[in-house]
Amino acid sequence: MIAVYAPGSVSNVACGFDIMGFALDEPGDVVVASPQDAGGVSIAAIHGDDGRLTTDPRRNTASAAVLALLQRLETTRGVSLTIHKGLPLASGIGSSGASAVAAVVAVNELLGRPAPMSMLLECAMAGEQAGCGAVHPDNVTPSLYGGFILARSAQPPDIVRLPVPEGLACAVLHPRMEIETGAARRLIGDQVALKDATRQWANVGGLVAALYTSDLALLSRSLVDHIAEPKRASLVPGLAEIKTAAMSAGALGCSLSGSGPSLFALCRDASAAARVASAMTAAVQHHIGGTPQTYVSPIAARGARVI
Repeated sequence: MIAVYAPGSVSNVACGFDIMGFALDEPGDVVVASPQDAGGVSIAAIHGDDGRLTTDPRRNTASAAVLALLQRLETTRGVSLTIHKGLPLASGIGSSGASAVAAVVAVNELLGRPAPMSMLLECAMAGEQAGCGAVHPDNVTPSLYGGFILARSAQPPDIVRLPVPEGLACAVLHPRMEIETGAARRLIGDQVALKDATRQWANVGGLVAALYTSDLALLSRSLVDHIAEPKRASLVPGLAEIKTAAMSAGALGCSLSGSGPSLFALCRDASAAARVASAMTAAVQHHIGGTPQTYVSPIAARGARVI
């Protein structure tokens, strides 16, 4: 059997709705793939989900991704999956994407690596679509490749790997609440005011330029979302105050991770990220209640890997 770890990810990265994301060192999911006599895919067990995830191979993101891979490879080989969830569900840090990525990488290893990375990405996105109803390259791509990515196109995938300024680190907080991705997307609608779109494009360009030049001041000015976050703010109590706490503690920028409820703050180094995480934790406890799950991580250079 082959066990693969795939890291969680921060998607959107404020201004980069559906097109930008980066990988975290932790947390992440582990999927173990084993051969089975019967063809197709089965799920032997899921750990860490409190029994909430489906074991239907067509609807679980991990198994659906593997079904897509086996179909693309035109093989009748059978595979059994055991899924270990290290990522909280409905958290906004790429839980479904990490499972899909870990599964296709594990099965590809089991079969002798017949599939290129581009095929694994397409199959992981197909798995996410089966589980979530939409294709989101900004989570699965950094989970697979690692680093900071720009998904210029989802179908066909056109992925740009962006440089990361030395030392750049991230604080991620997951409050004790959940937000369903589909519900959060419906809040945005399908129309955007031209003035908001123009400001968003400018910020995406500024963020890409800042990553290439290591201009942290420009990076900070660019980490502003004019489209998704304003419409989703009501889903996270005290969002503005939590962001203010992060910025006051030294964050370069703070926003929702994915559709939330997790929040991320990019910082100039790990020590700054630790200070920001403490300030955000206090703000979350005050405005939402409970103790959030807190992670301090560099931008992970590595994506999914055999363990």
